Amino acid sequence: MTSRIHLALACLASLAFVAGCAGIQHKSDGATEHAYQCESGQTIHATYPSPETASVRYQDRELDMIIAISASGARYVGHGLEWWTKGSGSGSEGMLLRHLANGSSGEILEICTAL
Repeated sequence: MTSRIHLALACLASLAFVAGCAGIQHKSDGATEHAYQCESGQTIHATYPSPETASVRYQDRELDMIIAISASGARYVGHGLEWWTKGSGSGSEGMLLRHLANGSSGEILEICTAL
């Protein structure tokens, strides 16, 4: 009976892992792509070619960004914008904001949830 319980728990853990990765695509070049659904109805696709860079597709524009200091999560800046994420997998959060000249965050443009 104990081995059946362990097998059932292992299966449940595997399913949770696969479900958590449903919105993540692994590209042939090693980059990962995440899809985010925003409260406005927009969809943002963020690709991470390396731990220091992100390419954010928003409103038919491809925005290349570099990593910036953040208190929590991952924050990328470029093109006068910031892409800030917290967590990973389905349900994680992402925000697109204006990036001010003094290096701080400005107006929130989009609040999103990973698919």
